[in-house]
Amino acid sequence: MAGPAGLTPRPLGTPPSSASYGPTLVLLATLFFMWGFITVINNTLLPHLRSVFELTYTQTTLIESVWFIAYFFASIPSAKLIERIGYQKSLVVGLGIMAAGALGMVLSASLPSFDPSVVRPLVLASGTMLPPVAYCVTLVMLFVIASGITLLQVAANPYVAVVGPAETASSRLNLVQALNSAGTMLAPLFGAYLILGRSVGGTSQGRVLTPAERLADAHSVVLPYLLVAVVLVLLAFVIARFPLPAMGTATNRVAKEDRKNHSLWRHRNLVFGIPAIFIYLIAEIGVANLFVNFVSQPDIANVTPEYAGRYLTLLWGGMMVGRFVGSAIMQKVRAETLLALFSIGAFIVMIITVFAHGPVAMWSLILVGLFHSIMFPTIFTLGIRGLGPLTEEGSGLLIMAIAGGALVIVQGRLADDYGLQWSFLLTAACELYVLFYALWGSKPTNAVEAPAPDRP
Repeated sequence: MAGPAGLTPRPLGTPPSSASYGPTLVLLATLFFMWGFITVINNTLLPHLRSVFELTYTQTTLIESVWFIAYFFASIPSAKLIERIGYQKSLVVGLGIMAAGALGMVLSASLPSFDPSVVRPLVLASGTMLPPVAYCVTLVMLFVIASGITLLQVAANPYVAVVGPAETASSRLNLVQALNSAGTMLAPLFGAYLILGRSVGGTSQGRVLTPAERLADAHSVVLPYLLVAVVLVLLAFVIARFPLPAMGTATNRVAKEDRKNHSLWRHRNLVFGIPAIFIYLIAEIGVANLFVNFVSQPDIANVTPEYAGRYLTLLWGGMMVGRFVGSAIMQKVRAETLLALFSIGAFIVMIITVFAHGPVAMWSLILVGLFHSIMFPTIFTLGIRGLGPLTEEGSGLLIMAIAGGALVIVQGRLADDYGLQWSFLLTAACELYVLFYALWGSKPTNAVEAPAPDRP
């Protein structure tokens, strides 16, 4: 079959040239940007929804937990779906699921349960007031969106790793993940302008909203999520029409009679890679969620939470820069070597964060974003290295491990019991496990040689 424009014809089974998968990477990079963008909008939603629904802190943190729990429940079904319908159709389905969830957020904003004068709150015999229906619908819709992102992650991450030369897999994934970081950096500005900036709760401090104001504030999420849904649908249409290279036999499910000779648990790099992703997410989400509280403390930067939020953009920006730089370095340096160096750097700046004070502690915490930058994509590519036909299943397990972000509550408890600054010792401990994985756990065992992707 004649290759599409921008793709260089090559014999079956030979490694593709950079020109052959360049357009594919450009298209896939938009996926990484979108799910990074949508994920970090949650950081804007948390204070917004707490104001609109008058939530307790437990109910507020449940929003973040529901998001990451979706990775646990949706990862394996996503891998099975990819095995059945293929990567390209799975990407389209994932975008469709996300668009449906975004439209569901528009629906939840239109429910009357924001207004207690319309719907009387339900109170249990114990005196506990149940959360409003709209809040429950919001949780469900966020779970739906996160499930769609999970499907994209399970499909797109290994696709990027396998679609080009194996020796530059980590470099490619870090490159497209840099676009993911660009999305995470721009999302707070988008959310602040279209959600917080257009709501009474977002432009005032310490004020109890009237029912009419809460209802009006609820509607401020309609436009942002409607725009997101439209973009997702358009992107799904483009991907459905784009001639993506086929993955070939590299990631086809092994025949049942051959399955006995293949076991995921015989691959050390995967076995230790799963907890590496899980533990790394505890560190990344913990830093992001507690950053504003830490920086605004009197003995650190002594600034308002709003001003501290501006420095948060530098944290995400450092991750973006680190991924671009890391992608270039990995053209010459082994991925596991660079991962070890970055984990040592992350450990050092976290120790400084714990024991220093003033601007030094703030800037050291900002710097951890730079060192965290390459960790997820590099651990992922090292984890699926040598899995061959088991790549989908291994990818599903690694994406499932993103559920580690739900355990940010552990650091919150440490902060309550021992102080916010001391709680970052947990982050430092996480960096040490990543170092262990880079030096020993990532070494592949029972590696299976994977053929190159086929032409469409």
